[in-house]
Amino acid sequence: MALSQTSLVFSEGTLLLRGMSRDEVSGVFGPAPWVWDQRVEAWRCDAKEYTAVRQRLVQAGRALDDEVAQWTPVRWPRVDIHRLREEQDAAVAAWDRMRRGCVVMPTGTGKTEVALAIMARTAVATLVVAPVRDLMYQWHRRILEGLGYDAGIIGDNVFRVRPVSATTYDSACIHMDKLGNRFGLIIFDECHHLPGPIRRDAARMSAATLRLGLTATPERSDGRQVDLDWLIGPIVYEMPISAAKGQTLADYEVVRIPVHLSAEEQVRYDQLSGEVRAYMAQRRQDNPDFAWEDLCAETGSTPEARRALRAYRAKQSIEDRAEEKLRVLEDLFRLHAGEPCMVFAGSNAMARDVSRRFLVPCLLSHCGKHERLEVLRGLEQGTYPALVANRVLDEGVDLPEVKVAVVIGGTASSRQAKQRLGRILRKSGNARATLYEIVTADTNEERRSSRRRKSDAYQGTRRRRAGKRR
Repeated sequence: MALSQTSLVFSEGTLLLRGMSRDEVSGVFGPAPWVWDQRVEAWRCDAKEYTAVRQRLVQAGRALDDEVAQWTPVRWPRVDIHRLREEQDAAVAAWDRMRRGCVVMPTGTGKTEVALAIMARTAVATLVVAPVRDLMYQWHRRILEGLGYDAGIIGDNVFRVRPVSATTYDSACIHMDKLGNRFGLIIFDECHHLPGPIRRDAARMSAATLRLGLTATPERSDGRQVDLDWLIGPIVYEMPISAAKGQTLADYEVVRIPVHLSAEEQVRYDQLSGEVRAYMAQRRQDNPDFAWEDLCAETGSTPEARRALRAYRAKQSIEDRAEEKLRVLEDLFRLHAGEPCMVFAGSNAMARDVSRRFLVPCLLSHCGKHERLEVLRGLEQGTYPALVANRVLDEGVDLPEVKVAVVIGGTASSRQAKQRLGRILRKSGNARATLYEIVTADTNEERRSSRRRKSDAYQGTRRRRAGKRR
């Protein structure tokens, strides 16, 4: 015989459960996930628990008044998706077995097509969450092209909610308390962004029963990629870049070119290094465990720490903006004359240096949508022979077909390195792609380069020597 009726509702990104005593809740769910909210006299938990909560209540035979799911089926005006390749079909099938989880595929292998196929198959209200506005609009275009649906936009000062919508991580966090029960499928593009302390709320406050994460590089420097398992689901399909090289992706080589500081740069670099080392040594006399994080914390209270940090930043600038990098870059432009080229800088300052020196457009994070589209269109049409960017083109955004890229700076992240490599790997006939990495030798940049190249994508990197100028 069924027990007394239980009600379940969505409330500001959480679930509220009424009609069960403490003993009943404990008997059905154990110690988690509920907490008692005295303010509303109900049990409360994250909305993401909806699937598991409903399943437990049904299994327990509770008469359930479920008011959570407000999403609706979707009728696609048309389905015009490219025929999936074998690995894309495998990714869709792997996701379909659990109907939640992450698909890991290299940049350029068609993760968007996988997502569109899943959307076409599930035909339910869907929210696509992207890391930046450009990608949000790109998803809007792809949904319109592939499924004939004019999706809503939530972000960039637009709040147009439709049964199928695209948004950014930041906007999802802001609005999910109101929208969390209106979408049955939620797709997190570049899902390695999700486990951050704030952005994870976009998943926690959603009641979506179907969840899909897309990324080429799930790893994070803070190790929080493990949280993707409970925010979205486990990795259900993973394709290594070695499996795509020369097949789905263009064949490629990575060429590493070391350069050296000029005599003047070296003197200044050594002086700044000495200042940083002297401060760290002095502080470690009193505290042997004194670390870089402690120095950063002290900059708010001591002028000596601020001077040491300024010296470190100036030292980084010398590594990043070494004069010899521009000379080698000029040689590479000449070597690949007539071929479109992308240059990835490590700072806005170096990107501007390249832009001024070679009179090529520079794309930075503050550039507007229309400016970015105009520059990318110009590169595609041959109006611009090259472009330079800092981080704005590292991931996600569809780029023109380019087979030459030059990295002249960046972080130690292997994720960033794989993303930048992926920008030139879209297959076009038998054309071979080349990624050049120009690194300032005998500096911290050399160590950062070694760390970011600890990836299967960089196996077999060829080293080319540059002339040493003094």
